[in-house]
Amino acid sequence: MAGKKKLVMSVFALIFVFILIYVGVTLTSNLGKSKSQVTTEDAAKQLNKLYANVSVSTEAPVKGQIDISPADVGDTLPDISKFPITVKNTTNQFVEIFTSTEKGGTGMDSWLADVATEFNNAKIQVNGKPVSVKIRNIASGTAADYIRSGKYVPDAYTPSNELLGEMVKASGVKTELVSKRLVGNVPGIVISKSKHDAIISSYGAVNVKTVTEAISNNEFSMGYTDPFSSSTGINFLVTALSTFDKSNLLSNKAVQGFEKFQENIPFLASTTTQMRDAAKSGVLDGFVLEYQTYINTDELKNEYVFTPFGIRHDNPLYAIGNLPKGKMDIIKKFAEFALQEKYQKKAQAKGFNELDNYKSEMPVVKGSLLASAQKLWKDKKNGGKPIAAVFVTDVSGSMAGEPLNRLKESLLKGQKNLGKDNSIGLVSYSNDVTINLPIKKYDTTQRSLFVGAVNSLQADGGTATFDGIIVALKMLQEEKAVNPNIKPMIFVLSDGETNRGHSLKDIKELIETFKVPIYTIGYNADIQALQSISSINEAASINADTDDVVYKIANLFNVQM
Repeated sequence: MAGKKKLVMSVFALIFVFILIYVGVTLTSNLGKSKSQVTTEDAAKQLNKLYANVSVSTEAPVKGQIDISPADVGDTLPDISKFPITVKNTTNQFVEIFTSTEKGGTGMDSWLADVATEFNNAKIQVNGKPVSVKIRNIASGTAADYIRSGKYVPDAYTPSNELLGEMVKASGVKTELVSKRLVGNVPGIVISKSKHDAIISSYGAVNVKTVTEAISNNEFSMGYTDPFSSSTGINFLVTALSTFDKSNLLSNKAVQGFEKFQENIPFLASTTTQMRDAAKSGVLDGFVLEYQTYINTDELKNEYVFTPFGIRHDNPLYAIGNLPKGKMDIIKKFAEFALQEKYQKKAQAKGFNELDNYKSEMPVVKGSLLASAQKLWKDKKNGGKPIAAVFVTDVSGSMAGEPLNRLKESLLKGQKNLGKDNSIGLVSYSNDVTINLPIKKYDTTQRSLFVGAVNSLQADGGTATFDGIIVALKMLQEEKAVNPNIKPMIFVLSDGETNRGHSLKDIKELIETFKVPIYTIGYNADIQALQSISSINEAASINADTDDVVYKIANLFNVQM
């Protein structure tokens, strides 16, 4: 009897263990289908189900008149007053200086502004007359756009590095180097400590060459900034190219190496802040940054290791244009003043003049070669894959007036940067969704239809943002079925106030599974709502006010398309 009881208990124990294993496997299987592990087949079924609940119509495309002249950055630049004067001139005899933001702002970024204030207080004279300086705080790449386009030209310019000066010079603007260095800084790759140790273990050292090798071998995930607008970005681009062929940055060997490397770059950022947010989310193992920013940011110092690369960022000072001798004398006096030991020590307190033992890994690249490197980057940054993009435009009642006018202007001026080898579509949404332009290759005909579709947009009704995104996802999945090699993306232009249709919760898993980046551009917007959409796949979200939205979007299209 005791043996029979023991046998029954053993059977029950086996059944219990079987149930535990079954439940565990089932739970694991279900958990495995969370987030990006949901199969594309399941996601496609869910997309079809959601799409069936959206009211969608198709509008007959109408051609618009296109301007076939090349994109002109000067047409998109906002009024120069958009960029703040951080130090005002105090005399009638003065020079205006464009300065990069890490030294012309406030707080730890105020070194040059502080020097300029003391220069003005010093009552310095040139030719018997008191002189002063005016400091305008503006990013190096944006400043170069103003100067090269001729839209606004200062008397002097101090970008982060000499590469930007070379690009201004190559555009035909008279550029004279007054001081090769106002204050020392170094660009670098900041790498998480664990990944830094892993690279040393595999490659024996951490430098640009071993980092590019690790990226090419898909062992390291890194992001860098736009080489069209970022001094650090263009520096990293030419440094990466040089690791494949030092003698010729544009040789077949360099191009082939760069293509393989670029295939494994998951993230191209418009700003350093965007990259840092991506790193926080765990998407990136490393990204590019200047040492002065790194050393002033505790979370970076504690979690990342800084590895210098490329050409030093020694903040040169240039005189711009055909200046009278009096202005040249003021610029030279200011350079001498800034280089005094007391101001160089103050710079060190703000994170500058460190790593002075680091020497540039390569000579300064001429501006014409830099322009060719930028063109190569634009052509090869997606690994040769053509882009298919759908523009999702908000035409709800809250967009009426200035927001919609700005949206139209943004698209009409930005469309010159979309690229003829890419494919473009356009949808609009209010209460319902309208397909204004099906996806097709962006040839002259499609470009004309795009312009016509944008011009025809009118605002009225509610805001069904996520219904619009559902329709765009459906269009892209259909396009990918025909052209599997495309890289899909979505641009949402909206004020962010969703009040109809589906919610982000309904479609978030689909966006994760399909891995479609959604770039959002806000017009007087609820920017947090738009950022939550873009953050799913680490795309940029632009809070574009009515002053500079056109320029920002033209830059975004130029970088991503």
